[in-house]
Amino acid sequence: MIRKISLAVVLLALTASCVSKKVYTDLENKFADLKKENRKLQDESEDCAKTKADLDMAYASLREELAKTKADRDKLHSDYTAADKNFKTLQSSYTALEKNSDDALKSNMDKNRDLLAQLEAKQKALSAEQAKFDKLKGDLQTNSQRLAELEGLMASKDASMKKLKETLSKALNSFEGKGLTVQQKNGKVYVSMENKLLFSSGSWAVGTEGRRAVVEVGKVLGANPDISVLIEGHTDDDAYGGSGPIADNWDLSTKRATAIVSILAENKSINKQNLTAAGRSEFAPLMSNSSPEGKAKNRRIEIILTPKLDEISKMLNEL
Repeated sequence: MIRKISLAVVLLALTASCVSKKVYTDLENKFADLKKENRKLQDESEDCAKTKADLDMAYASLREELAKTKADRDKLHSDYTAADKNFKTLQSSYTALEKNSDDALKSNMDKNRDLLAQLEAKQKALSAEQAKFDKLKGDLQTNSQRLAELEGLMASKDASMKKLKETLSKALNSFEGKGLTVQQKNGKVYVSMENKLLFSSGSWAVGTEGRRAVVEVGKVLGANPDISVLIEGHTDDDAYGGSGPIADNWDLSTKRATAIVSILAENKSINKQNLTAAGRSEFAPLMSNSSPEGKAKNRRIEIILTPKLDEISKMLNEL
């Protein structure tokens, strides 16, 4: 365009001599205007070039930023893909774990229910055993008290029998060495009288000395009305050779025991219900019948004195 303007100016100069001054002046003014316009266009061209350079730099920066953004996007996508994969894996694991946990929880709950049921059963059993224990403890305390009472009663009975034995020994002191003994054993008192003190051979009639001994025993029994009295007749193993109403040693031992009972019954202080006569014949010997001494010891009357045990028996049955 500048080139065209220059050509126009040259043409104007060539034709200046052929045109009027006024035309020439107008052409110069137009030329000046054209130069101004040209300068303006050059300035605008330079501004455009500078703007284009700035835009190119901005474009390059935007491309760089776009590339970086794409890289970040790709990385984020990759990270997202990996995270999504991990999430799905974790979700799968969580689902499996949740299922296992539910199964384990259910199993544990079932076990806990069983344990609670067992515990409840054991508590009931324990309560029952405790009740039994408390009852047994109460029974034991009651029985212990009764046992103490029983022991006290038995001790009292033993003391009474000991005193009875001492009283009998003192009352029968004059018959010592005459075949009479007084012993205490098994909670009883035994007054043993050999036949030489009481009877003649084959007889059941009590002699004078023997009768006196039985009367003394009766006096002591009269002062002790709570004593049971068993009179046993004993013989040796020699067959009865006498005559009369006696058939054998059984008869003889029984009649001798009955004879002693008859003498005791003469004492009105003795309760006749406490007296019992029994014949033992030769079947409860003290010694062997192989010697005369043994036979003499076996021929005897035994008066067995026993305390009334009704109260003791009742207490024993209550234990």
